[in-house]
Amino acid sequence: MNIPDITTDASTLALWVALGAGVFAGLAEGWHSRRTRRVARLAFGPLGQARVWTRIAPPIRVLALTAMAWGLVTLFFIRPRMANYDKIPEGGYRHLIIAWDVSPSMQLDDGGFDSGKQKKRTRAQRGAKVLLSLFERIALDQVRISIVAFFTGAKPVVVDTHDLNVVKNILDDLPLDMAFDPGKTSLIDGIEESVRLAKGWEPDSTTLLIISDGDTVADTGLPKLPPSINKVFVAGVGDPRRGVFIDGHMSRQNARVLRQLAKRLGGEYVDVNNVQISTTQLAELAGVRNLVDPGEKGRRELALGCVATGAGLLALLPVGLAFFGSPWQSGRSRRTKVAQ
Repeated sequence: MNIPDITTDASTLALWVALGAGVFAGLAEGWHSRRTRRVARLAFGPLGQARVWTRIAPPIRVLALTAMAWGLVTLFFIRPRMANYDKIPEGGYRHLIIAWDVSPSMQLDDGGFDSGKQKKRTRAQRGAKVLLSLFERIALDQVRISIVAFFTGAKPVVVDTHDLNVVKNILDDLPLDMAFDPGKTSLIDGIEESVRLAKGWEPDSTTLLIISDGDTVADTGLPKLPPSINKVFVAGVGDPRRGVFIDGHMSRQNARVLRQLAKRLGGEYVDVNNVQISTTQLAELAGVRNLVDPGEKGRRELALGCVATGAGLLALLPVGLAFFGSPWQSGRSRRTKVAQ
């Protein structure tokens, strides 16, 4: 049987069950007290009264039953600790936003050669290879990946995914440029969309990776990075020295513009056309953090405490009442008279 996580509905149900148990226990105690008064002299001797401390026994029983009911229902809806797959890293998930240039120039084949082959790679294929190498060196289960495609505008393609197959499918020459109107590449739009995406995330939790062959960037108008983005990489693809003709003009990696952009964003520029992003630069994404379970933190322990305390009180209270509840003990008095 699949046991659901504790949710707001389950918490409300536990409270209602506990309240119901408390109400019925209170009514039962009132009924029991009324019946006990009728046989008070038989139960407590000539005075017809128990010791003063026994007056707290009814509310103790009510509270114990209420606590047990809440604790048991709460424990029922909490997944077993060994089967809980919802733990998150301390400080929350880290985020990787990939601003992915999908302009037609990214299909030019000056992205180097495949290893051991003489087949040329396109700029997009080189960028995808760099990303796949990056994924192999980071703590992927503790990182959530978002991809923002940009050309004449910018669109988020996937947000906060942990499924690497989804990311690979997007990077595998998916014709994302068809989602945009023809025109000039707007790298600024890709950065602005990435900033909007990261604005609500935890401070210092996000790495922004821009992969492009370059674009003309205005001296002003660059968006301010939110506190969530603490690392920026600008990865250049394409040959920065030799160009390829496209649409009547020469296209090559504009390393100068990309380097300047990285400096303005407070990040690093890497020419990845022939090298990878180094592991030392990925230290923040590669580090493994301890797992915590904030959704159930303290709730399990509180429920266990309520069940144990309630059960203990219900078990010990009858013993205390039997031996210390009344100054008159009929059995003891009978044995005393027989001995005399």
